[in-house]
Amino acid sequence: MGIYKIAIGTPGEVSQPDALKAAFAEFFSMLIFVFAGEGSGMAFNKLTDNGSTTPAGLVAAALAHAFGLFVAVSVGANISGGHVNPAVTFGAFLGGNITLLRGILYWIAQLLGSVVACLLLKFATGGMETSAFSLSSDVSVWNGLVFEIVMTFGLVYTVYATAVDPKKGNVGLVAPIAIGFIVGANILAGGAFDGASMNPAVSFGPAVVSWSWTNHWVYWAGPLIGAGIAAIAYDNIFIGDNTHEPLPAADF
Repeated sequence: MGIYKIAIGTPGEVSQPDALKAAFAEFFSMLIFVFAGEGSGMAFNKLTDNGSTTPAGLVAAALAHAFGLFVAVSVGANISGGHVNPAVTFGAFLGGNITLLRGILYWIAQLLGSVVACLLLKFATGGMETSAFSLSSDVSVWNGLVFEIVMTFGLVYTVYATAVDPKKGNVGLVAPIAIGFIVGANILAGGAFDGASMNPAVSFGPAVVSWSWTNHWVYWAGPLIGAGIAAIAYDNIFIGDNTHEPLPAADF
């Protein structure tokens, strides 16, 4: 990744109509995603009287997040790119696909969307707690950090392969589906250990509303590191400065 790809942007950029529309798209997409994902966990708690997590509950959470993210990315793709994740925005910035100032605007919109979704859930459920992400009792912060790095690497690598790479062609719904699937699969893998956030905004909303910040830094550091590694690796290895034609299907 050449450093020349990184762009700061101009102050006037964030007040342009297209930038503001993109920010609103990120806000609403995040609201939709967090309301579905966090809401599924709250519904599970209500149905089980705040019982312990079960394999069925983990599968339900994975499906809710996969479906919710598929929709959230799809509805925002044509307006903002459908990032729905500060880590994805960070990865896009490192690859020169978004300016720093526009990225900050996206971050603000994404964080606000998550907080508003959690406030709406708290009100709609009659005051139920929006549980913040936390590590399981036998999982250290370093274990959780590695989980978040690896899972977010997989997510952002998928985003680059299906949505960012100029050679992707006309993938249509493939990108949102693939992005939703990798998040759902990672929740099945890491949900029992650290909640499998992969998304600082998804962690931020519940933490604000419940005012619970224990080990919260893990859910920022891990996703941002993983996103950065994925963006740099994919951009250097597969995009670079030159384009190439993929092998014909018959050659695989």
